[in-house]
Amino acid sequence: MPVRRNPKAALKPGAIVSEVRAGSLADEAGIRPGDQIVAINGVPASDLVQLHYAAAQDRVDLEVRRPDGETWVVEIEKDEDEDLGLRFSDPLFDRIITCVNRCIFCFVHQSPKGMRRTLYIMDDDLRLSFLDGNFVTLTNWTESDWQRVLEQHLSPLYVSVHSTEDDLRAFLMGTDAARGILAQLRRLAAAGIQVHTQLVLCPGINDGEHLDRSIADLAALYPHVRSIAVVPVGLTRFRQRLHPLRPYRAPEAAAVLRQVHAWQRRLLQDLGTRLVFPADEWYSLAGRWVPPREAYEDFPQLSNGIGLVRRLLDEFYAAEAGAVRRQRGSAGRLPGGRRVLWVTGTSARPFLEALARRLERRHPGLEVRVHPVVNQFYGPTVTVAGLLTGADIRASLERLPDLGRFDAVYVPNVALKADEPVFLDDMPLQDLREGLPAPVEAIDADGQALWSATAGATLTSSAPAG
Repeated sequence: MPVRRNPKAALKPGAIVSEVRAGSLADEAGIRPGDQIVAINGVPASDLVQLHYAAAQDRVDLEVRRPDGETWVVEIEKDEDEDLGLRFSDPLFDRIITCVNRCIFCFVHQSPKGMRRTLYIMDDDLRLSFLDGNFVTLTNWTESDWQRVLEQHLSPLYVSVHSTEDDLRAFLMGTDAARGILAQLRRLAAAGIQVHTQLVLCPGINDGEHLDRSIADLAALYPHVRSIAVVPVGLTRFRQRLHPLRPYRAPEAAAVLRQVHAWQRRLLQDLGTRLVFPADEWYSLAGRWVPPREAYEDFPQLSNGIGLVRRLLDEFYAAEAGAVRRQRGSAGRLPGGRRVLWVTGTSARPFLEALARRLERRHPGLEVRVHPVVNQFYGPTVTVAGLLTGADIRASLERLPDLGRFDAVYVPNVALKADEPVFLDDMPLQDLREGLPAPVEAIDADGQALWSATAGATLTSSAPAG
């Protein structure tokens, strides 16, 4: 096709190519990083899902625009399962679809002013549900959205249910559009779309008998409903002029666990799966140890905080056991001793304490201190490490009179942005390090990384497991 040139044309935000795999179809077609995919098979490019769907055919036409405005159409003939070789910095080529609900527990509504803009985006975008496992509510779907999901078979999806009772769900989500969730889930099921669901519980509102009903209703849709997450409401100190809510107390958290565990036993017998899983935070609130790995089956909602602690523990044990097998029979001592400080949120403290004591018992010469940071920014009821700010971590470390005696301070990288070392309050990791008397390092929040950073890199040997 003829090339249309418009040097003054500015690229709109959207399908900007970030990487082209060498030797791929896109590379052979002359597409380069910085180019923009304007249209896919004659339709304006909207998202990565559209591109993948079109690329599943044996031919795809891409309208491409250079940064200088040069535009042409690439006609690519391919095998149906052959990848184009394109990567994008953003999977959404147009604007994100945002939430129109007014949930009484919305975390964004409890956030302070003055933070970076992206922290206030309330996405409710079906494309991110399919691509990244983000939860959607279905309240903003048009019929064209439904047709797209059904036609392109976007499965699995992740759906925030909170309650299967229409009146209660409408109250929780602040909109009458929240009614009819069971009919919507049945429509997805009829089309073979699988769904992972979540129930965010608020004390005295959608727990108790309401929780029983929601689990029963969702279980009736198995195997199309693949999992049910039960999550406690998260509250911050900035909660003002909103529906009165309070956090769960320890006895209440223990009661929720008993209720969910009873459902797990019943569903495992009836369906062959536990189906419903409590978030790790319930165990921390109740002062209980997390169950063994088999209780999480295939970890269907790991990114929703369900099974993260168990996975970390098992990864840690596996890393330790591997070192023992490699160096069995040696003394297991650290040369010259080593002192390490683990920074975490308050909810992970008991689990990390157990690992720290285990390391010290098995490796004489190693000292490990767990340092839980109270979240002063959001408030002490926010207990996860991923919501710690740089200022809170720094202030907490500065109050330690013996910080200088530690050889390393490890901060979990879940507290940082995914694409750069910056905390929620925009403090760079380097600013946290400045002036502190001990070296600070961000490490992956998994058991392998924790063991390796603490012991694996410096141990010349490991004692046999006992």
